[in-house]
Amino acid sequence: MPAGFGSVQWAPSCPVRAALATLPGMAGRSATDELPLFPLSTVLYPGGRLQLRIFEPRYLALVRECTRTDSGFGVCLILAGREAGAPALPAAVGTRARIVDFHHGADGLLGITVAGERRFRVARTRVRDDGLLRGAVEWWPDEPKRPVPVEFALLQAILGRLVEGMAPAWKDAPREAYDDAGWLGFRLAELLPLDNEERQRLLELAEPVQRLAELRDILPRFQKG
Repeated sequence: MPAGFGSVQWAPSCPVRAALATLPGMAGRSATDELPLFPLSTVLYPGGRLQLRIFEPRYLALVRECTRTDSGFGVCLILAGREAGAPALPAAVGTRARIVDFHHGADGLLGITVAGERRFRVARTRVRDDGLLRGAVEWWPDEPKRPVPVEFALLQAILGRLVEGMAPAWKDAPREAYDDAGWLGFRLAELLPLDNEERQRLLELAEPVQRLAELRDILPRFQKG
């Protein structure tokens, strides 16, 4: 997975621009920051964790850059292409990731654990000479804190069972976390067997209670048979 700046200049990416056209509020807005982008075949949510194996020179360079500057990188779902090889087309909305741990696997490859932070929208992209994708991004405001409405109490119970069986990282989460609609929705979106299109849609929702409503409506699908 992915080394020095070339003389490439920013150029709007037509596929990314087309993807952005479907998102409200993007027209006429300017980018506010620049991030190296790591397109993946999964979705990272704020507060979530991912473990990644790093082997491509461009992404080894990304890890060195983030470590040296104490900065993060953007994780975006791949819309077209693959994780390795030629730069993939990223979804327009992603999440900034910060490296929180390093390890080496039995195969000798570098492994990192990242934590999801803020969401962003990609305004335009460019590709460095080494194949690393960089994006001009606009940061989303943090979600408002919302208590979990009583009609979604079942979702709290379901998450508790999923955490017991699947997610040791959350086993010590305080009870108050389960009462936060945003945290509850993001954790369910991580652990339920959703497809990536569904996960991306849930990432892009701005209202945490709406995310819970959509998750509730999905649940009957898992109860069949």
